[in-house]
Amino acid sequence: MKPETAATYVPDTAIEEVFTRASGPGGQNVNKVSTAVQLRVDLAKTLLPPAAHDRLVKLAGGNISKAGILLIEAQRFRTQEQNRADARAKLYALISKAFVTPRRRIATRPTLGSKTRRLDTKRHRQDIKQGRKGPRGED
Repeated sequence: MKPETAATYVPDTAIEEVFTRASGPGGQNVNKVSTAVQLRVDLAKTLLPPAAHDRLVKLAGGNISKAGILLIEAQRFRTQEQNRADARAKLYALISKAFVTPRRRIATRPTLGSKTRRLDTKRHRQDIKQGRKGPRGED
């Protein structure tokens, strides 16, 4: 999905931008200018289908608060505009990933060859470990 397509599912009213001071390179400028961006997205206000919404919540993991606010941080660049664009790109990439339905796994049984190889490997490891023991009965 293209970023502009993902943007249609998130209205501007659902996004709040907070600017903070960034860590990392930037010289003295890093102490004066708030260039890092925290993008807060209220997922209740998004226009995502329920299945994509659920996948987005799973993908975001710990970046979602109990109130349903998704937090995305961007501080890679030295300017506010670049960090703002980076944060939005991260958001749209996450939404695009949420629209991809995972393929169902078809359960298969292990082949006879794979079972035999596994047991051979186990037997080989057993022989190696048995060889490490000293002779029995001698003290």
